[in-house]
Amino acid sequence: MGMQKKLWSYFKVFSSNINAYATATKPGVPYRQIRAVFDDETITVYQAYSASIAIRAVEQQKLNASPEFKLGRMTWIKPSWCWMMYRSGYSFKDKNQSHILAIKITHANFFKLLSEAAVCHGQTLSLEDRKKDVRVQWDPERGPALGVYPYRSIQIGISGAMAKWWIEEGILGIQDVTERARGLFEAVEEGKRMGEKVTMDGCVGRGLVPEEREFAVSEELRKILTMEEQGDSRGI
Repeated sequence: MGMQKKLWSYFKVFSSNINAYATATKPGVPYRQIRAVFDDETITVYQAYSASIAIRAVEQQKLNASPEFKLGRMTWIKPSWCWMMYRSGYSFKDKNQSHILAIKITHANFFKLLSEAAVCHGQTLSLEDRKKDVRVQWDPERGPALGVYPYRSIQIGISGAMAKWWIEEGILGIQDVTERARGLFEAVEEGKRMGEKVTMDGCVGRGLVPEEREFAVSEELRKILTMEEQGDSRGI
């Protein structure tokens, strides 16, 4: 068995008990809220790719720099670091998600994506929404040890003409942050071994989780994204 498969097999065993190592959440976090790393001009989102695609993307600062890059039906971006860890298994899930990329885009381009979005959660979309090239899902937020938090994190799916625009014009910068992901996995593994809880503040302090803040959007976008919708205490 290759190293990647060994690590993923171990990760699956470890993740079966992740809720025991979930940290307490901050009180008062709205059920649907966009949290991200951002400055006055840019916001960071994450994607996972194979080594060959990621290395070329960083070298040339273009996601499609590698001939192996294929724009599928839908490409998903995530501003939540911990949700990216959950989706990719801290980069150990499979070879196609072995490298985590931090992608910077302008606020304007992020707003453009959100303004074109149709929110989907398994329900049948209207004919008008089915024509849209952007999808939004609100999925349960995760902690550093991947435990479920009682509020949601946004995922943005991009397809069609918008995906072409995203790849060719929408990106400002690309950075490989895989080592941070693997460092977080090691810290969580150590906490499990020692029987200690892994806290969000502790991981932020060690530079293993970036400090994410609320990214405010207009009332118009809040309506498009159905941000006022509420769930129950389990984040459902």
